This record gives sequence, C-alpha cells and structure tokens, in this order.
Amino acid sequence: MSGVTVRFAGAGDAFGNGGRFQTCIVLRAGDDERLTLVDCGASSLIALKRLGIDPGAVDAIVLSHLHGDHFGGIPFFVLDAQFTRREAPLLVAGPPGTAERVRAAMEVFFPGSSTVRRRFELVFAEYAGGAALRAGAFAVTAFPVVHASGAPAYAVRLCHGDKVFAYSGDTEWTDALADAARGADLFVCEAYSFERPTKFHLSYATLREHRAELGARRLILTHMGPEMLAHASALADETASDGLTLTL
Repeated sequence: MSGVTVRFAGAGDAFGNGGRFQTCIVLRAGDDERLTLVDCGASSLIALKRLGIDPGAVDAIVLSHLHGDHFGGIPFFVLDAQFTRREAPLLVAGPPGTAERVRAAMEVFFPGSSTVRRRFELVFAEYAGGAALRAGAFAVTAFPVVHASGAPAYAVRLCHGDKVFAYSGDTEWTDALADAARGADLFVCEAYSFERPTKFHLSYATLREHRAELGARRLILTHMGPEMLAHASALADETASDGLTLTL
C-alpha cells in the first residue's frame, strides 16, 4: 500500500513562539496530487506559500477544534481560492458548529465573503457520534478531548490503506488520546509546556507519565510554548518544526 507523506507547514503555538507558524500539517497519500490539511491556523496560507505548496492542490481541511490558531486560516484560504479561480470543491471537516463558525469568521475578516458566488463549492462535514467520514484520500475518525473552544474539541485519526496518522489537537490528558494513537504509524501530540500545568493543554511531564499508553509507532511533539522550546534540545522525544517532512 502506498505511503503517506507528512509535512509540517506550521508547528507552532497560537503566539508565534520560536518564530513558528500556527498549526498546519499537510498530508499526501502516495503519488496522489491532492493534499489534505490537518488544522489551518491563521498563518497557514503564508506557511504553505513559503514552502512552495500550492493551496489549489488542497481538497480537504480537517479541523481538531475551533480556535483561531487551528481554523482561522480558512477565510484567507477561501478568498485566495476565489482570486485564483479555483473550480474544484473544498471540504472542511470539523466539530459540530464548524460551518457556522467559519462563515462568521469570514464575515468578520471580509464582510460579504461567506455569501459571494464562487466557481467552487465549499462543503462542510461535521463529526458525529464517532462515525468516520471521508476527507480527500483519508478516512477520518474523531475522538472527543478536553479543550474549551466554544465547541467540542477532538483528536483525529486519518487512515489511508494501512497507514495511520493521528493528532491530539489541543487537550489536557484524556484516555481518548490513547484511543486515537493506538497502532498509529505517527502520533503528533501537543506539548505546550515542559512541567508547568496549563489548563486544557498537555505538559511534557504529563505526557511522559502516559507515554506507554499511547501505543503509536512514532511520536512527534508540536505546539510547543516558550518553556518547551527552551528545553527542546534535551527532550527524549522528537519535535516538529516548520518544514519538517517525513513519510509513513
């Protein structure tokens, strides 16, 4: 079965610590020309273009939750698609309330943009009851986690054939992370702080306590705040950086 290429367009937190772009992970299944984004923070369009990634090749965006550093790039993405005369449909998959929140953000940033006539269809799909949905080349399953964002928050698991990519989103520790990561070829997990507890987020110390429960073949840390960045060179686990590319 063909592999999956994973590229971190953005591996940063909400505040650009370390000069990193906000969360945006690009997945490609085998030689498929289509791309799937996992999260699309406000800086994502810039990050994609800096890496030479064509936004027009993205046919699906999978969201973990509805904070601006994880979905706030969509209004820019959609408007750019209009200006570049995109014709292929674009799917945005996310928590209940995604369609409403995206349209509201579009109206805040670019009034009238949510209702303008486009050459392409903007399609929304929302997670429901643990059922898998299709996003581009991937089957997506969502796992409820613990992170307040005005809507439910999720870890997500994307499967293509026998290849499995899993991602924590933002969350404090919950057993759902073990469910999402179990048997995954790669589990990308947030670790915002090193030891200091931060509500609704994971510290590296907490993650290490539960490391054996994850059951993924490979773990990469992301969404690191200042405390984590200061310890990055001494960590026992791999860390993500903008531009990092690997193949599952």
